[in-house]
Amino acid sequence: MILTIDEVNDILNDMADSFPEALFEDLNGGLNLLEEAMPDEEFPEGEMYILGEYCEDMLGRYIDLYYGSFAALAEREDWDRKTWEEELRTTLAHELTHHLEAQGGLHSLDDRDAEELARWRAEYGQDQ
Repeated sequence: MILTIDEVNDILNDMADSFPEALFEDLNGGLNLLEEAMPDEEFPEGEMYILGEYCEDMLGRYIDLYYGSFAALAEREDWDRKTWEEELRTTLAHELTHHLEAQGGLHSLDDRDAEELARWRAEYGQDQ
């Protein structure tokens, strides 16, 4: 099942409202759902997608989620609506954790992400 970007945006808006407001403090650029897919170029085409990113730059602090990445996986894995919601919630929670850690000067989730990416690279023969 492929949801439209508008349907996903509605789900995300409702979902964000269900999280404690304090998690969004200093997230001055907000939560953005972008249309494009973000394939990870370090992996074979269609195998790995970036679903979201926590960004901190001259524009501020914000979270970008990539609708096209979710849609590509949904098509490949035949997601139902429940799976969409689970994947969106997991990704939003993950990116909010990056935000909270950045505010506290921590980086344990960054370290864990790097370790997981290294395991995936080894699995796909993409060791660097």
